[in-house]
Amino acid sequence: MRTKISAFERTLAAGALLALATGWAHADATLDKIKQRGKVTIGVLVNGGPFGSIDPANQQLVGWNPELARAVAKGLGAEAELVQVQTATRVQFLQAGKVDLLIASMELNPDRAETLGYAPTPFYRVGGTAAVRKDSGISKWDDLRGKPVCISQGSSFAKPLANDYGAQVQGFKSSSDSLLALKGGTCVAAVHDSTLIHPLLRSNPEWSQYSAPIATEILPAPSVVWTRKGEADTIAAVDKVVQDWHRTGWLIATEKRVGIEPPNPLLPELQAKFKAAR
Repeated sequence: MRTKISAFERTLAAGALLALATGWAHADATLDKIKQRGKVTIGVLVNGGPFGSIDPANQQLVGWNPELARAVAKGLGAEAELVQVQTATRVQFLQAGKVDLLIASMELNPDRAETLGYAPTPFYRVGGTAAVRKDSGISKWDDLRGKPVCISQGSSFAKPLANDYGAQVQGFKSSSDSLLALKGGTCVAAVHDSTLIHPLLRSNPEWSQYSAPIATEILPAPSVVWTRKGEADTIAAVDKVVQDWHRTGWLIATEKRVGIEPPNPLLPELQAKFKAAR
């Protein structure tokens, strides 16, 4: 585990250097605008469960993503204006200036890092988890070899599932379609972000015959706060806020408060790192 974390941290350090280098050449005015307005507009993904939902009593956005968005605003000394975004349009909202930042269940990968900026300190780490029937006999990724596995079209999990584990990957338009195909017997497993699978299986009685028995995640990647490319001032300010979350243990407490299970092992690791660096 230590080796994996070291490689992970090296990747983040490289991203930070790239972001800063880009920012030195093209300083941004977004942070100044946030300070002048006294408000920061943040796009959040709200697709149900503890990571984001709508409170039926008052129609307010609640859960992990909205909590983090409001805390970013507070750390920047501004009021939070939350804008609900969809997976298909979240990047366009940011690039078009409809939002200043994104906290939208969007993990860091090389393709996204080429077109967007980001605060290099992650606030979470998410990988793929397989939902299977409890009587499937599947307990490890290798058990998927030669078997049909449902995913969302364009999922980054397709390549490792096919190349590393020999699964017969079938892409569907959305995660909902993929999960319906699993229930219909089209595939033996549906592989999606663990942040989708675990809350679904834990809280929805319609999924009582299903479980996520594979202990490891596929392609775990850091969750970061996204900015537009080259916004060095904004990136630095947001990154300081995220580091403070780790140092004080706020993220660990918030994860518990909103009911996210199981606890993410990255959070205590980064808390120890930033407390030691103080």
